[in-house]
Amino acid sequence: MGKRRRARELALQVLFSLEFSTDDPDRAFELICENFSFSKPVRSFSKKLVLEVCKHKGELDRLIEKASENWRLERMSRLDKCILRLAALEITLIEDIPPRVSIDEAVEMGKKFGSEDSGRFINGILDSIFASFGQEDHSELS
Repeated sequence: MGKRRRARELALQVLFSLEFSTDDPDRAFELICENFSFSKPVRSFSKKLVLEVCKHKGELDRLIEKASENWRLERMSRLDKCILRLAALEITLIEDIPPRVSIDEAVEMGKKFGSEDSGRFINGILDSIFASFGQEDHSELS
């Protein structure tokens, strides 16, 4: 498994744990890393993802909600929301990752960790975000 995929999965674990607690993201990250062995590059990229998702959570949630027809954020599973936030962050703010790679990785995480329908659900929302990204001003995420 590639380093970035491992980093995304670590970030997902941390973000999912934060759905159930009010821990500081740095502290939550360190707690999870204490129990698992990850290389420095994996930890570094993962921590960047976690902190950026936490920093931009409101803006990411608005993008996701806008892109999800007939689905309010409150109705989505916590895991799917975490995956969507992570991928939406990559699509909108991380320039060295092609958006299609971020979408594919998110879909695979949805299939691996989510429900039977998570992969399709995540793909649909992220495709919508990607399609609208170049057509609208997303400077609120900068």
